[in-house]
Amino acid sequence: MGLSSDREGRKAEFLKAAGFEGARREPLAGDASTRAYERLYRPDGLAVIFMDQPPALETTVCPPGATNAERLAMGYNAAARLAAGSVAAFVATAAFLRERGLSAPAILAHDIEHGLAVLEDLGDGLFATLIAEGQAETPLYEAAVDVQIALQSAPPPKVLTTDGASWPLLAYDALALKVGTDTFLEWWPKFSGLPALGAVAIADWDALWAPIFARGEAGASVFTHRDFHAQNLLWLPDRNGVARVGLLDFQDALRAHPAWDLTHLLQDARRDVSPELESAMLDRFLAARPSLEREAFIADYRALAASNAARILGRVFARQALLGRTQYEEFMPRTWRYLERNLADPQLAGLKAWFDRHIPQSARR
Repeated sequence: MGLSSDREGRKAEFLKAAGFEGARREPLAGDASTRAYERLYRPDGLAVIFMDQPPALETTVCPPGATNAERLAMGYNAAARLAAGSVAAFVATAAFLRERGLSAPAILAHDIEHGLAVLEDLGDGLFATLIAEGQAETPLYEAAVDVQIALQSAPPPKVLTTDGASWPLLAYDALALKVGTDTFLEWWPKFSGLPALGAVAIADWDALWAPIFARGEAGASVFTHRDFHAQNLLWLPDRNGVARVGLLDFQDALRAHPAWDLTHLLQDARRDVSPELESAMLDRFLAARPSLEREAFIADYRALAASNAARILGRVFARQALLGRTQYEEFMPRTWRYLERNLADPQLAGLKAWFDRHIPQSARR
């Protein structure tokens, strides 16, 4: 029996034990991850989501206390402090969010060792889909910002625990920020046909980003979803307050700078967010967080948003396109516009000059 057959047998045993033997299974569209999702329909009418994350498809996660050298030796997931699709991370984080009154899906069954879980079905009302169909975007974005305000209202624990699962909530530190941002250097020249960057250009890059990564690490104090954008948020209008926002894909959560999730939400690589909406939502957030000094926060937001855009252009879009997933090329021009919006901040003049010197407009597509 092959590995695929073994996996299918394991899944069938798990679903039988969870009470879903014989359920009709409908695959759901995925994204750039090693997870697969299905919607299950039981004869009694119950619909749930089945998550399948084969543990062997990801590299090692970051153990608490690992040194930078150890993390780099273990690979990208450990260096960047990604959860590698861990079902333990998903289960423990979901419990934490639900305890805070937020709408993460309830976990109906799980097998952490083998990377399987059955989740509450929160429906198909993704923010991105609803807005594309004509629903007003501002109330949805206001609700999403209110979720951020609620999440940041108290310090998060260092370890997330629930029945049968535990997961450390590590800091989004300078190394994690650096290895993500540095993927631009690796992947964008290959994708755009530029020559590999030389030692001087890389040294200049490192020097320009280092104080930004240090500020990001110094501010790493709040629970951070890490992928907080319109395709991971669901509208649940029958619920109240912040519970009206369903949360997905949160297993990579960390403690990070208060601006980090907002950079994903308000500079969404998959849909246009106008400067006017971005500004209004930042105003809403800062009005509810008076302890944050506005000028310093906006400077950090712009700098971290630039880092995130560079990471997405490199690690996600260029890399995926070179692997043959050319659909990601559609999102590149928008992400460049966001990056250039951030680089227009006078405090980032050095970074702007670096991009202008090494990445000509003809290579920004």
